[in-house]
Amino acid sequence: MSLRARLLLTLGVTLVLLWGIAAAWLLNDLEKKFVETLDQRLAQSARMVAGLVLQLPEDVWEQRQTRALSIPPIEGLACQVHSPRGDIIARTHANMETILAPGERGHAYRQEGDTTWRVFTYERGNLVITTADRMDERDMLLSDVVRVAVVPFVVALSGSLLALWLVVWRGLAPLSRLRASLASRHPEALAPVSTYGVPKEIKPLIDTLNGLLVRIQQTIVREQRFTNDAAHELRTPLTAIKTHLQVAQRANGETAKEALGYAEAGVIRLAHTLDQLLILARVEGRMRFDDGELSQVAEIVEVAVADSVAAAGQCLTPAHLPHVCVAMPRELAITALRNLLDNALHHGASDLPVALTVQSAPDQRHVTFTVHDQGGGVDDAILKQLTQRFWRVSKQQGSGLGLAIVAAIVERFGGWVSFENVEAGGFSAHLTIPTVGDNQGEIAKAI
Repeated sequence: MSLRARLLLTLGVTLVLLWGIAAAWLLNDLEKKFVETLDQRLAQSARMVAGLVLQLPEDVWEQRQTRALSIPPIEGLACQVHSPRGDIIARTHANMETILAPGERGHAYRQEGDTTWRVFTYERGNLVITTADRMDERDMLLSDVVRVAVVPFVVALSGSLLALWLVVWRGLAPLSRLRASLASRHPEALAPVSTYGVPKEIKPLIDTLNGLLVRIQQTIVREQRFTNDAAHELRTPLTAIKTHLQVAQRANGETAKEALGYAEAGVIRLAHTLDQLLILARVEGRMRFDDGELSQVAEIVEVAVADSVAAAGQCLTPAHLPHVCVAMPRELAITALRNLLDNALHHGASDLPVALTVQSAPDQRHVTFTVHDQGGGVDDAILKQLTQRFWRVSKQQGSGLGLAIVAAIVERFGGWVSFENVEAGGFSAHLTIPTVGDNQGEIAKAI
């Protein structure tokens, strides 16, 4: 069921029930007041007749000994006056002796044939006065009154339902326009939806939708970038591998072995580039890496040095490391530090070791890994280009993705990376990562 139909059904049924209950209540009170008013009229007529009869002159009373006096009939009423002995003294209708016979004092119902009468008996000055009126005439009068009272209710209820339909239709019109706008969009159109003129209740929905469109656009851009990067960077090593294999097929001896060696090196480079591309896509794609384990600084340093291309004694590490945990998945922290070490080993002085130092901030909120090599450094003008994809300082072997991956990792987890040419000589890369607080550390231990 649509939202419009649900609103109309719920509000319409509620409105009909409320109006119906109010109308039934008012009609019930109206009927009671109507019956009470007519009964009061019947009683008042009896009292009026009693007062008039008692004021008649004596010559009129002498006439009643021979015949009953005739009282002019009142419209819609019948009346009869009896003496204490039950004789009829005066009456309005000569054919209603049974209906107008004296009975118990007060109001009562009497039946004659198919006609029901409402009767009132009143006693005053030794006289008994009985008045009556027909119930069918009462019912006709009551139906007319009810009709007059019900028509405004029906008109008001119909007008309210119509107004409700118009209000709901106009109120939900922005949703219909939004649906039509989205339905008419091109599948590749990811521009934000305009919020101009929309109600404030719908604006958060459109803002959320725009946020989703932005994320989808970023995802598509990342996928396109990954596809382009893969197509561009993998074409060269694949071509080289194919060429060396063709040479190996045609040559013999040392030439074939040398070609196969080049092909194997190309496969290794291809695998490394593909692995770097996949890691970068995972980091930028906001995939989950956290396995619930704490990332201890000492363990990160140990594994990163072991996984790097450093030979024995080629990487100098401090004897004492801060006993803190970084707020970053273990896998990514090791990858970022290892890439910095490999970059320093590739571009630094080949005959001098690389120095790794780790320093914790005074407030224990950050820890900084510094990798220093004894190379010639880079120009200050190109320091900001080091984290660009496929940007290489030299034509040495490498994918040009290592520092780009480091920048993507720290950006995702609130850290940062910086580079500088040291005045005393060499080049330094600083990797700063947030640490886990005491409470967070306890929670992580519990996991």
